[in-house]
Parts: sequence; C-alpha cells; structure tokens
Amino acid sequence: MRTLKITLAYDGASYAGWQRQNDVPTIQGFLEAAFSEIEGSPVMVHGAGRTDAGVHALGQVASVQLIHSIDTFSLARALNAKLPCDVRVLRIETVTDDFHARYSASSKVYQYRLNFGPVENPLEHGRVWYVRQTLNLERMRQASSTLLGRHDFAAFQNDPGNTPPASTVRTITELEIKCFEGPAWLGPDACQIMTIDVVGDGFLRYMVRTLVGTLVEVGTGRLEVGEMVAVLSSRRRERAGPTAPPRGLFLVRVNY
Repeated sequence: MRTLKITLAYDGASYAGWQRQNDVPTIQGFLEAAFSEIEGSPVMVHGAGRTDAGVHALGQVASVQLIHSIDTFSLARALNAKLPCDVRVLRIETVTDDFHARYSASSKVYQYRLNFGPVENPLEHGRVWYVRQTLNLERMRQASSTLLGRHDFAAFQNDPGNTPPASTVRTITELEIKCFEGPAWLGPDACQIMTIDVVGDGFLRYMVRTLVGTLVEVGTGRLEVGEMVAVLSSRRRERAGPTAPPRGLFLVRVNY
C-alpha cells in the first residue's frame, strides 16, 4: 500500500461542500467514488480542509492510501475521466506513509474576491461578492492589522456544529487587501475588484468569511476602525459583521 498526495481544484457552486454527506453532492463523495472504482474496494480520502457549500478551491490537497499499482500520471487521468467537469485533479505525488493532508499541513492560504461599484462584472458572477457601496481600502487595511498574530477568534466563528474545536485560538501570519480597476470594456461605470488574502495555521468554521464580512462593515463605514479590537476581544459572534457569501471564497494553497 502507498500513500498519495492529491492536489485538486473545483468550482464549489454545485456542491454541499467538501465533506461527504448522504444524498447531496460533495467533493469528497465524488472523489472517493472515483478512487473506489479504480481500487475495486472502498477508499477513504482525507482533505486538508472542509470547504463549505459553495466555496471554491484552486489548490485543495487530499491524501489517500492505495493498493493499485497504477502510475500517478495515469491515475490522475483516470480520476478526471470519472469526476464531474467542475472538479479536476491537478497532480498526484507519492509521499511518505506518515503524510496526512490535514494534520501535516503547516498553513492554508485563502483568497476572498469582491466587486464593488455601480455595475457588477457579469463574467465574475458567482465567483465574487458584489457590494454596491464604495469600500474604503485604507480603513479596511487599518482594521485588518488588528487581526494579525495569535488571537482567540471566537467572535469570528459561526456555529461550530457537532464537534466544536478544542480551542478557538488561531494564528494569522498574513492578511493583504488589494484593489484593482475593473475591466475597461465595462466603461466608466466599471466595478472595482478587491482581493483579501489570508494566511493562517488554521481557520474556524466560516472564520474567513466572517473576517471579510466584518472588514466590509469597516469599509462601508458601518463599523469604526478602532472597534475591531473590541470585536476581537469580546469573543462574541454578534459583535462581528455578517458572514460573507461563500461564492467569493477560494482555498488557494495548502503549505506543508
């Protein structure tokens, strides 16, 4: 038996998230079904992170143990032939047996994408959060600096579900907010594009989306820059902003 590291990308719009569930389409469910067909017996796939319903991935990582001797290049082709067209295996590597996609990860990189302005870019519909108000980039950057470092992020966690984490303390090592002009072909009313890149050692349920929702509150002026400290220290979810929609969130990379 060998251990394999799978890097894959997917459009999460049609899926109920990563985690296997009964009677609804999930990324893990389709991937395990494809692997099991090749292996000839049930196969369990472990993901680096459980992306939520509607969340996309550019570089999700999974690990699996396989007996079949098929080479990794042919295996990737075989999997892609069986998977839906909006889920693609990018590469497969043979790794040591102690590798685990989730527990071996040192950090994850997420990007959230927004459009704001009078007209939404129609070609990005479904992959961005369109905000009609103007967002103040400087205010958002000032507020985001409060989030860097090791903190208790309980205020930015939605319902943890049936298995709450042992700790709500996490470390954010990078948080970068950039703004770009929209495409010229949209004319003078073009939207602007904002990306929020977050790197951390781990994330609570809906944490990135709630961070984004709170920063947008700061960007629109509904929340003062200085209030971010109080929100963070309160550990109370109701003090933070709304949870941003899943469609703008991408798991970009998992670091090991």
